[in-house]
Amino acid sequence: MVGKTLTGCLLLLTIVALNQAKVYTRCALTQELINRRFPRSFIGHWVCLVESESGKNTSKIYNKANGSVNLGLFQINNKEWCEYGRQGGNCHVKCEDLLDEDLTDDTACAKQIFSEKGFQSWDGWKRACYGRKLTIPKC
Repeated sequence: MVGKTLTGCLLLLTIVALNQAKVYTRCALTQELINRRFPRSFIGHWVCLVESESGKNTSKIYNKANGSVNLGLFQINNKEWCEYGRQGGNCHVKCEDLLDEDLTDDTACAKQIFSEKGFQSWDGWKRACYGRKLTIPKC
């Protein structure tokens, strides 16, 4: 029963997200991060992270082998950082809200994750960005 409910929730989230999805270009993402006051010295790392985690897609959903789900542009994990149907998790956000074009909650949560755990919290960053000298993309 729980499996069917979770599958139904994920299907509904996918349908909703497809209607509200945005895929950023590299330059538009860079500008968005600057506008949202990400530290300029880390913009290259944030762009790399987003490219490797979600392909710059605000509606990306990735079901992990452990049963948890990574959501949105920053691929924020539901197990620790958000809750479905109500504000919750360590970021006090609804998981569904991480899948729309409004990046207010996404960026606040990503900054909180970074503040608590650094870039090491993201597998895509460790795989694609770690150890690289990444500067602000030239646009």
